[in-house]
Amino acid sequence: MSTIPEEFGYTEEHEWISAADEQTVVRVGITDFAQQELGDVVFVQLPDAGTAISQGEAVGEIESTKSVSEVFAPLDGEIVARNEALEDDPGLVNSDPYGEGWLFDLRLDDPQAVDQLLDAAGYRQQVG
Repeated sequence: MSTIPEEFGYTEEHEWISAADEQTVVRVGITDFAQQELGDVVFVQLPDAGTAISQGEAVGEIESTKSVSEVFAPLDGEIVARNEALEDDPGLVNSDPYGEGWLFDLRLDDPQAVDQLLDAAGYRQQVG
C-alpha cells in the first residue's frame, strides 16, 4: 500500500504539495502511488527557475523503464527552484518520493489556492 502523508495536499494527477514559508512557496513532487505505477525512474525533465506555470498544464516529464509520464502544474505560480540532484540520480523519485525525490519549489500566485487541493483522505479515496 502507498504512503500518503497527512500534512500534504494532493492533485488528481498524483502530485503532492507541501506548504512551506507561510504557504507562499511550496514544494512539489509525485506521490508514492505514482512512483510505484511508473516503475524505475531513469530521467526527469523539469522547468527552469523563473518559469511561470499555470494549474493543469504539463510542465515536465518523468521517464521510467515502463513509460513516460507528464508532470502537471498543481497550482499557478513561478518555479523558484528545481531539484538538481535528480539529474544525476533520478531514482530518488522512487526511493524517497516525499523527501529527496522532490521535483520543484513553486511560489504561488494565490497561497489560498492550496485549499482547492485534495487532502490525504481525499487522495486515499481516489487511489483506493
